Amino acid sequence: MIPFVWEGVFPAVTTKFTAQDELDLPLVGKNLDAQLAAGVSGIILGGSLGEASTITQDEKEKLLKYTVERVAGKVPTILNIAEGSTREAIRQAQLAQTWGADGLMLLPPMRYKADDHETTTFFRTVAQAVDLPIMIYNNPVDYKIEVTLDMFAELIEEPNIQAVKESTRDVSNVTRLINRFGSRLSILCGVDTLTMEELLMGANGLVAGLVCAFPAETVTIVKLVKAGRYQEALPIYRWFLPLLELDIHPKLVQYIKLAEQATGIGSEHVRAPRLPLTGAERERVMGIIAHGLATRPVLPIL
Repeated sequence: MIPFVWEGVFPAVTTKFTAQDELDLPLVGKNLDAQLAAGVSGIILGGSLGEASTITQDEKEKLLKYTVERVAGKVPTILNIAEGSTREAIRQAQLAQTWGADGLMLLPPMRYKADDHETTTFFRTVAQAVDLPIMIYNNPVDYKIEVTLDMFAELIEEPNIQAVKESTRDVSNVTRLINRFGSRLSILCGVDTLTMEELLMGANGLVAGLVCAFPAETVTIVKLVKAGRYQEALPIYRWFLPLLELDIHPKLVQYIKLAEQATGIGSEHVRAPRLPLTGAERERVMGIIAHGLATRPVLPIL
């Protein structure tokens, strides 16, 4: 395992497939190389953007082991755990540790709206089953379970629960977390369209989506904000926002994969039941991407 801090840019990378619906590991490698060259702080595999619900255990193992080998210790590799039962979440977490993961991103129980006590028990039981550092994914908008401040007060009794992917869409929650817990929890913004706002409020970094297609721009914004160079970050962020809005749509996977294809570091192949974009929808999204590419800013030297 690589010692690391939850700070900077953590791409929630897409899972690359061939036209024959197999893992496309060479294309995974090409995208990983672009992320590393841009200066990301870690790689997250098998999240929602990674089509977690459609990839098999064997594919997760191949993907994780390939990524660990490809990044070669430069940054940590984190596997997402999204399961319906505590038993299966523990099993997947332990497998991830065996396969070489450096950390975990942990979702609440899937398909059942657990109450607060059930949710904290779920998180703590999984945390106690592994030695890996854990980031809790707090996304009540999509997963219908909110991890409240009082719940976090219980969760941080587990030393390996170290970070939160903050996706409540409430920017004020960054301040609430800092006021309550100081630096005990690292806060990573989990909503692309709130990137600069949450960084300004004190978030430690991002779990990002459009970074999959635009790694240099994403890392540059974070570094500029962290350095207090806000006036340099603002025009880049304003340019980026129409692209970032592709992340907050039910078809974010198709949209972001299309952007990856347009920037040369991915393809639009998705796994059914998702289907590639067609018709007017594809034209609209391609219009946003094409405009972004045509007006792509020159990035400052950092």
